[in-house]
Amino acid sequence: MVRQLGELENAIMTRVWQWNRPVTVREVLLDLRSEREIAYTTVMTVLDKLHRKGWLRRERVGRAYRYEPVSSREAYTAALMNDAWATGDNPAAALVHFFGLMSPEQRDALRDALRVAALFPTDPAAPDSPESGPGGGADTGETGSGPAR
Repeated sequence: MVRQLGELENAIMTRVWQWNRPVTVREVLLDLRSEREIAYTTVMTVLDKLHRKGWLRRERVGRAYRYEPVSSREAYTAALMNDAWATGDNPAAALVHFFGLMSPEQRDALRDALRVAALFPTDPAAPDSPESGPGGGADTGETGSGPAR
């Protein structure tokens, strides 16, 4: 059931990002029903859960809510990856297995991302951080990676 709920959350978030406008439960329901049989209350519950998690904002319009994303697909994906990684007892081993599942193109993208991440360290007090050296470093303007969870 947990995997199915995660898949449903992803299916709903994908639609919300693609449509790029506020959506109602009914709109999402009708679109999902083209792929599977699903109840209105299920869609409503998942949208509410995504709202409570901080991934969707909502505004009441009449008797219904309209939902829209708070963050990008990339930030959502990163948070899901972080949640999955945090569930293991041995994060290093999980990463080794994850890297083993990656295609060569995905590994190239990872290398590129690590190079970019090195330009914007998250801990100014870290020994390798430009901010910790003499004279400090430049302000990168980075403000975070997504909504609080």
